[in-house]
Amino acid sequence: MDDKEVLGRIHGLVDEEHKLREQLSQGKLSADEEHARLKEVEEALDQCWDLLRRRRAAREFGNNPDTEQAHSTGEVEGYLQ
Repeated sequence: MDDKEVLGRIHGLVDEEHKLREQLSQGKLSADEEHARLKEVEEALDQCWDLLRRRRAAREFGNNPDTEQAHSTGEVEGYLQ
């Protein structure tokens, strides 16, 4: 994925997040369903932002950003622990 594709994925996930919240407020989705899907969306967003940051850092230091791959959800979510 190049930067443009990663940003496109981020925008798509943010749109999905907004739709989920709207569906919940309209009663089209239960709180449990919304919560479960939001967790997945937020983890995917974290992965995308992590990849984008690492691609930009690689470029800044003269490395090939295309060698950067998305880290697993567990790895990305475990950074702060």
